Amino acid sequence: MSKHVPEQLLALIRPAVRAAKPYLVPGARPVSVKLNQNESPFDLPPVLKRELLEAFFQIDFNRYPSEQPTKLIQALESHCGVGPGSILVGNGSNELTYTLGMCFVEEGDAVLTPTPMFALYESMVRLHGGVPLQAECTTDYQVDCDAVVATIERVQPKLTILASPNNPTGLAIPKKEIERIVKAADGFVVIDEAYHEFNPEGAALDLLMRYPNVIILRTLSKAFGLAGLRLGYLVARPEIIAEMMKSRLPFMVDRLAEQVGLLLLRHQDLIRDRVDQIKVYTENLRQAMMQRDDIDVLPTDTNFILFRTGHDPAELLQNLANHDVLVRNMGGYPQLKGYLRVTSGTPSENKAFLDALTTVLG
Repeated sequence: MSKHVPEQLLALIRPAVRAAKPYLVPGARPVSVKLNQNESPFDLPPVLKRELLEAFFQIDFNRYPSEQPTKLIQALESHCGVGPGSILVGNGSNELTYTLGMCFVEEGDAVLTPTPMFALYESMVRLHGGVPLQAECTTDYQVDCDAVVATIERVQPKLTILASPNNPTGLAIPKKEIERIVKAADGFVVIDEAYHEFNPEGAALDLLMRYPNVIILRTLSKAFGLAGLRLGYLVARPEIIAEMMKSRLPFMVDRLAEQVGLLLLRHQDLIRDRVDQIKVYTENLRQAMMQRDDIDVLPTDTNFILFRTGHDPAELLQNLANHDVLVRNMGGYPQLKGYLRVTSGTPSENKAFLDALTTVLG
């Protein structure tokens, strides 16, 4: 077997793909306290897992699931208070991000993404031949809504993508500012609400009722604690969903994931209770970090906290990992060089992080 693939074969791969980078979580390694990916600290309660076992044994593994998870779609429509045909379910919201590219982004299309923002969006735009436009954040890391509106009025991009609360900054956009952006846009405005359950501003779903160019993107990975099962959904007017459905691959949601999603939607009280707990854990962690003069801590509207110290962030991350705690280096975003990100875990996990941080900082 030849050791190398000839360059003329590699040249057949689309240039946008060859220029891209794979999405990899930097610094990942096995540790006891994993606080680097904004996951919920709560697994499903054992009683619910036992309930799922019965559903698990009813699954015919030799049969395809439905082309689209109809029961889950109907449950989510009821959960969101929207009419039939308003929801598209995917294999995590990340997969639906690429559906947006497939449906809306053609060669040369302008797509506006305030920065810093989850890096997958820019990657999606470039892979589909679009041109990412960026509006820099303010000096306190808020989305600069004036700059966003000015860019929209100048260019009228086909897509404007907002995240509220924003990943990686953790800050929400005021609802009135989101509406101002939506009103300025002739194109679609996608609002990523992955962390909306933690958002003191409240969700922007009501804007969908008043403005046909709004698309809401959500996930069950964060507050619902289903990061390991990959469920996300997109909410838009039925006419838009009907067109987007044409680009969807069938069978993207497996039977087990659908059953777990349905189960948790029947236990909203559990989710609300867990969100309330996580908010308390996050604020307690932030207050403990702010007690130190050598840590600069940013405010947050999510379940994670950005912070920086006088130490090199890559070195600090490794030293914390050596103490069995994993956080995330945010230096990949130019605006956030020097910052690390810690996800709020359980009280014992947060204590382990604080103990490790105290030891490393001295």
